[in-house]
Amino acid sequence: MTEDLVAKSAVVKRSVVIGGHKTSVSLEDAFWGRLKIIAASQSGTLSKLVSEIDERRENSNLSSAIRVFVLEHTGAAANHETGSVQRR
Repeated sequence: MTEDLVAKSAVVKRSVVIGGHKTSVSLEDAFWGRLKIIAASQSGTLSKLVSEIDERRENSNLSSAIRVFVLEHTGAAANHETGSVQRR
């Protein structure tokens, strides 16, 4: 593994406000970047989006819930762009 890949996958801790309270969330920088893009595409703030994810999560920690949200969102966007449908 190159140093570039290791550096890009480093976990970054950031503070966000959820329900009026400041909390820290640790995510890889790539997830923070994608989360910011999603928030901007919804004309919202990062804190608002994280609050919505927090309200909907079930039985997982917030960092994991955010990762799943980002993966599902980017997967849905990719399927929409290509016109493909996921089959289960």
